[in-house]
Amino acid sequence: MIQFQEVTKIYPNGVHALKNINLQISSGEFILMIGESGAGKSTLNKLITREEKLTSGELFVNGIKVSTIKEKRIPQLRRSIGMVFQDFRLLSKMTVYENVAFAQETIGVPINLIRDNVFHALKMVGLESKVNAFPKELSGGEQQRVAIARAIVNRPKLIIADEPTGNLDSKTAWEIMKVFEDINKLGTTILMTTHNKEFVEHTTKRVILIENGSILRDHQRKVRTS
Repeated sequence: MIQFQEVTKIYPNGVHALKNINLQISSGEFILMIGESGAGKSTLNKLITREEKLTSGELFVNGIKVSTIKEKRIPQLRRSIGMVFQDFRLLSKMTVYENVAFAQETIGVPINLIRDNVFHALKMVGLESKVNAFPKELSGGEQQRVAIARAIVNRPKLIIADEPTGNLDSKTAWEIMKVFEDINKLGTTILMTTHNKEFVEHTTKRVILIENGSILRDHQRKVRTS
């Protein structure tokens, strides 16, 4: 699914964002990636989506060698990845239905298929009753569910969720985590960056700690019993 082999990223200003990263994420895993701001989490995600080029090493994502990918194949790579952000990034003048459908329209899905795909995605996140609502009419948790529906409507192999619960209260954050868990159970790989300590302490996820551009820890969490 994802394989980093001795990957280093050095920015033009000399900052070593990532240093000799070796990491393998298998299909169907659910990863929590943690670390302080500036540790290298966002850079790692941007290398996966080819928003940034690595400086050295090799990177494979969904069977594509991203380290040497040609520009014309980048859209193909990105179609296999769904993105969810902390700030939702919904289009305010579009309804819930239109926001999710837009992700299908941009890749040329036939109109006769879009409706079924959109309703399927909205049902998965529990928002099929909100199809005609606008983002401003929704709670923060509901807006994030729309964003998740948009990310999964094209049925990607991988979802990168960048602090998806950062703007939500604890109860709503756990509800959103449950949505991601349900998606993961269907076989979609989830890579979630988070500062939510409750997630890390109370869920049985693989946790990767990045510090100063290096992987400091990579282990499977166990649920606390006390």
